[in-house]
Amino acid sequence: MTTSMGVPASLPRRRGLLVFLGVAYVGMWVAMSPLLAGGFRRDDGRAETGGLEQVCIAAAMFAPALAAILVIRFVERAGRLRDVLALRWPASWGRAVRACSLGIAVPAGLTVIALFIGDAAGVYSWGEVHWSELGTWATGMLVQLLMSLPLFFGEELGWQGYLFPRLAQDGSPVRLRVAYLATGIAFALWHLPTLLMGGQYPGQPWYVSLPAMLVSCTLALPIFTWLRLRSGSVVPAVIGHAFVSTVSVSMVKEFAARDITLDPLHMGLFGWPGWIAMGAFVAFLALTGRLRVPPDLTNHSYSRKVPASTR
Repeated sequence: MTTSMGVPASLPRRRGLLVFLGVAYVGMWVAMSPLLAGGFRRDDGRAETGGLEQVCIAAAMFAPALAAILVIRFVERAGRLRDVLALRWPASWGRAVRACSLGIAVPAGLTVIALFIGDAAGVYSWGEVHWSELGTWATGMLVQLLMSLPLFFGEELGWQGYLFPRLAQDGSPVRLRVAYLATGIAFALWHLPTLLMGGQYPGQPWYVSLPAMLVSCTLALPIFTWLRLRSGSVVPAVIGHAFVSTVSVSMVKEFAARDITLDPLHMGLFGWPGWIAMGAFVAFLALTGRLRVPPDLTNHSYSRKVPASTR
């Protein structure tokens, strides 16, 4: 199929993908440039994030959403943003509550499993649980999770709202494998500036942290995508991503013995114990057909919304 001017219909989509990746990646590097220029380096897994780091991270996290909006508005002209990016609630409030609850329960369960695996392997030690303080910690984490949601909308409107549906196309098995792998790799490589500064893997050189991030994102992305597919909305995926990056990380610290050195490469969801937990869950999702794309994925509505002059 070609446009009325003889331009192949795939060109706007390919151009959109290139523009999306360019804006998302450049936005990340620009946002991180003050920290990179200042020689910032994170070497301690228990270290708190400073004010400048928080500002730079927040700016970077909006880059994928900005990229998606620019492409949809000015490159692909694919329809209403909320429809194309699945920026909506699931069909009913009951379904919305269940979907959003899974965005919390599944990462929480996988994190606990990862910590038990680490403990059994001798790379993680449980500390003494102060039950009287656990409620206060959980309340604080819930508040932090809610406050961080706008930032993770900034990421997932790009990865789950835009990139994955474009790569999945007709939902054939081959296209799905390409979409899951390519989106996971793009998601991981986007973090390169923070990896260079020890962000996700404090104290590790980039040639260790980058492959680790590639494995972590390739395994985590299908879980976020499953949350998005089963609900028809990016909201549960946003909640799941926010939980993994905030509460899950805090769980590793909160439940650890005070005298152990925290090394995310060996602890939590983005360490090798987490790879085992996430890999098993992703395998379950794949074998039970839960990672297939339903007919109403935004990529299909995309093909209906492209103006006739561009088809």
